[in-house]
Amino acid sequence: MADNPRPPSSNKHRTVRSQKIQLTAPGSDWESQQEHEEALDRAPNLPVRSHTPGHLSSKSQSHGRRKASETSIRQRSQSFTAKAPIASPPPPHPTPTPALKPNGNGASASAANSPVPPIDTSTDGIDSDSKRPMGLRSTSAIASKQQQTSVGGTSTTTTAAAPRKTTASTRLRGPYTAFPPLQDSKMALDVPAAPSSGMYWSRAPVSGVSHTPLRAHTTTLVGSNVFVFGGCDSRACFNELYVLDADSFHWSSPHVVGDMPVPLRAMTCTAVGKKLIIFGGGDGPAYYNDVYVLDTVNFRWHRPRIVGDRAPSARRAHTACLYKNGIYVFGGGDGVRALNDIWRLDVSDIHKMSWKLVSGPTSGSPSGGMPSTDNKPKARGYHTANMVGSKLIIYGGSDGGECFNDVWVYDVDAHIWKAVSIPITFRRLSHTATIVGSYLFVVGGHDGNEYSNDVLLLNLVTMTWDKRKVYGLPPSGRGYHGSILYDSRLVVIGGFDGGEVFSDVWILELAVHAYYSQISHFTIEV
Repeated sequence: MADNPRPPSSNKHRTVRSQKIQLTAPGSDWESQQEHEEALDRAPNLPVRSHTPGHLSSKSQSHGRRKASETSIRQRSQSFTAKAPIASPPPPHPTPTPALKPNGNGASASAANSPVPPIDTSTDGIDSDSKRPMGLRSTSAIASKQQQTSVGGTSTTTTAAAPRKTTASTRLRGPYTAFPPLQDSKMALDVPAAPSSGMYWSRAPVSGVSHTPLRAHTTTLVGSNVFVFGGCDSRACFNELYVLDADSFHWSSPHVVGDMPVPLRAMTCTAVGKKLIIFGGGDGPAYYNDVYVLDTVNFRWHRPRIVGDRAPSARRAHTACLYKNGIYVFGGGDGVRALNDIWRLDVSDIHKMSWKLVSGPTSGSPSGGMPSTDNKPKARGYHTANMVGSKLIIYGGSDGGECFNDVWVYDVDAHIWKAVSIPITFRRLSHTATIVGSYLFVVGGHDGNEYSNDVLLLNLVTMTWDKRKVYGLPPSGRGYHGSILYDSRLVVIGGFDGGEVFSDVWILELAVHAYYSQISHFTIEV
C-alpha cells in the first residue's frame, strides 16, 4: 500500500488546509467513505443533528531624600504668594493608562450536516467547489499575525521609568479572553448540591487566548500544563499548540520554532519526561507515519532520526502508551482498512529512535508484517488504550461498520492477548479513558446510536462496569474530545457532537473517588 505523498514541512506557526467531502456508495471498505471518521456514520438508525503573567510591581521612587518640614513648605508658599499671583497648579504627572486588551471568545463553528453521524462526520466539512476566502482560510496564520500586532501592542506595560515589552516566548496570538467575573449567587442556576462523596460537573472559567473549536486533537499533561495540539474544526485541520494552565485555567499560545508537523488530526501525543512525541495522524485523504518531538521547555520542534528499515504503516485514530522507554502503538486505520497490529517505538534516545513490530496483524491481513494466529481484538480505530504495569488495556472503538463494547488486555512482557469477560457491556467509540487508581474512567463517546456524556467506571480489579450518579450540569454529549487527570479532577477539552465542534473546558470533580480508588498496587489478572 503506497502512502500518500507528504507535503513539505513548514515553519509557519500555523497552517490551514482546506478539505472536502467526497461521499462514496455505502458498503465500501473501512474509511472509504471519507476515511474512518465517516464510515460508521452510514448507520441508518442514527439521528442527524443539524495568571495573568505576574503583576508588574512598581518600585518606590524615593531615594532617601529628606522630607521637607511643614514649616519650611508653608514659609516658601507664603513667600511665593507675596511675590507673584497665584497660578493654576500644574496637572499631576499623567499615569499611563493600561491599554485595553481585546476580549474575545473562539466561536464554535457548526460542522456540516452529514447523512450519518457516528464517526467524526464533518471530517472535511466544506464543499470541494467552494474555496474559502483568504480571510476565512487564515483562522490561524493571517489572523494571528494581525492579532499579534494588536495584542503585542496592548501587552506593552509602561512604568514611570521605561516601557516593558513582552518577549517572543510570551507573545500571545488570537483574541484575549479576560478571566470571567465571579457569578452573583442570586443569579446562579438552581443546581442541586452534590454530597461530599459525589462527582460533580462544572464548566471551567477559562481566560487568556481564545482558540478555534477542536476535535480529534491531542491533550497531554506535563506538570500542571495541558498541551493541546492539532485537531480540526468543521472546516480545516491545524498544527497550532495551545497550553492550558490546569491550576488557573488560563490559555496561552507559545511561540514555537523548529521543524513542526503539518496540520494533523487523530494523531497521538505521548509525554516522555518534558518532551512530547507526536506520531501519525492525517488530514483529509492524507495519512502519515512521521514522528515529531516537541521540547516543552524551549518550545522547539524537531524530527528524530529513525534507524532501521521497518516502520508502521501510515495511520490515524490509533493509540499510543509509554512503557519502559518504549511507546506502544496499537490499531488505527490507514485509509483502506482498520488495523490491529502493535508497534514499539524505542524512545530511550530522543534524537535517534527505532521501530519494532511487537504483535503482527490478524492472520491473512494484507496490511503487512508477520502473520499472527493469536486470539486478538478485531482491527479498529477510535478506541482507547491505557497502560497498567505491563498490561495494555484496549476498550471499544470501531472498524467503520461496528461499534465495539469489548475489553482486551495485552501483556507486553509475555506477548499475550486476552479477552476480558464482562457480563454487562457498553459500546463506545471516540471516547476518552483515564486511569484513576484502580478504575478506568470513561467519559463520553458514541454508542453506535448517539453521542453520550455518561461517565462509566471500569473496576480493573474485578473487571466489572459501574455507572454512578454525577451531579452538577454536565457537558453536552460528545466524542473526539480530550481528557486528563489533574488534582483530583478530570479536565475535558473540546469535542464534537455530530453537529457542532466545541472549544469549551469542563471539570469533573471526582470527590471521594479520587482518593478512595487510589489503590497504588494492584495487578490485572485475566
